[in-house]
Amino acid sequence: MTIALFIYSLAGGGAERVVSYLLPYLKSNGHTVHLVLMNNTISYDVPEDIPVHYIEKSQANENGIFKLVKLPYLAYKYARLSKKLKLTHSFSLLSRPNYVNVLMRYMNKRPPKIIVSERNYASMQYGYGDAQSKINNILVKKLYPKADFVIGNSEANVKDLIDNYNIKPELTGVIQNPIDIDKIDNIEQKENFFDPAYFNMITVGRMEVVKNHKLLLEAIEKVPKVRLYLLGRGHLQTELKQLVVDLNLEDRVFFLGFDNNPYQYLKAADLFVFGSNHEGFPNVLLEAMCCGLPILTTNCKSGPSEIMKLDEPHETEIMQTSYGILTPVGNVDLMAKGMTYFLENPEYLKSCKTHVLERIKDFSKEGILKSYELALSKVIWCKHLNR
Repeated sequence: MTIALFIYSLAGGGAERVVSYLLPYLKSNGHTVHLVLMNNTISYDVPEDIPVHYIEKSQANENGIFKLVKLPYLAYKYARLSKKLKLTHSFSLLSRPNYVNVLMRYMNKRPPKIIVSERNYASMQYGYGDAQSKINNILVKKLYPKADFVIGNSEANVKDLIDNYNIKPELTGVIQNPIDIDKIDNIEQKENFFDPAYFNMITVGRMEVVKNHKLLLEAIEKVPKVRLYLLGRGHLQTELKQLVVDLNLEDRVFFLGFDNNPYQYLKAADLFVFGSNHEGFPNVLLEAMCCGLPILTTNCKSGPSEIMKLDEPHETEIMQTSYGILTPVGNVDLMAKGMTYFLENPEYLKSCKTHVLERIKDFSKEGILKSYELALSKVIWCKHLNR
């Protein structure tokens, strides 16, 4: 294969980390690999022998209408690039690259096989009712069915695409996110960082509405002797810092910014907490489990219940598993109750630490990257079979 991995940027994030794993893996298996970006932020290592191409160098805060109207132009530029590189496969991740990837086929007489990967639970991600959400919903419905193959990272988000976006089931596949267990095992924890007088919790994620850091802040207000450390950045950071002041939590909440090595903090903490409203398949849960951290997370769609093997979801109580606790989305009281349960049940906390290290083996990088390679190489066969 001569394949392009096409993503907006390589800023910190789950999809970006998957790309950082796939680049050297596909190259080492004899494929010609190109990285295509729309923004010049690169927070992960890119092998020196893999060329990087930019179809634009946009800013993250661009006007939404401007981003929409230039999609055909970007598709034209990408079509020209695909011809120049003689691509056989174009694999995109995240919404805007996916739109450009599919549109490209109409500007190339002999387009490569087009594979898109949806990382979110689309009907919720684009279900807020504002203009941006409505436009994204239309684009997903119109464009994704035109791809040769659509890959989701959870059973739930693929079902959502089939049920709500007219994508044929036979042209979809599920590949869960990979984790580099050996790499994380070799990272040393950050010594003497957390105060042992407190129960130290940590979360990782962009500071955006969907991640609902506000839920975590409001929950810890109810739970003394708990500290929360936030890794990540985003446009809500100023607002969240003000909320910390308003709740008088300045001595219990700490903003650490983005760090390409979150594992040093994860290995030293007591509990990983996650308040997201919706996800596709949250990599951060896997990373935390690989560091031996029990999990306290919302039971958002989709991913957490699959990762933690939740048998009986419900909306009125905390939900225990062998790997940690899930709570209903947006419920501050039950999130606080989950925190308290870990505090008051150290044996349960200890057992979760053992079980997460067994569970994480199911997401080993090697097997999942092989699944990606097989899925990409079989796209031609799949398309022909299901016509």
